[in-house]
Amino acid sequence: MDEELAKPGGADGPTDSAAETLDHGPIGAKLKALYRSLEQEPVPEFFLDLLQKLDEAETASKDASSGQVPG
Repeated sequence: MDEELAKPGGADGPTDSAAETLDHGPIGAKLKALYRSLEQEPVPEFFLDLLQKLDEAETASKDASSGQVPG
């Protein structure tokens, strides 16, 4: 997904290379640097726990609807 955003034409971006040559000034450079640093941060543990709980709830819901006993 991130690769799509980085490529011209990805994620509804421009389809030519003009977007790569645009100079957005110091604000654009700082925003790019901030975005790149955020990409490198690990996913917070509480978010991973939440995703696991949601997966378990989804599995339990499917088991209940199919008549299986959770084990």
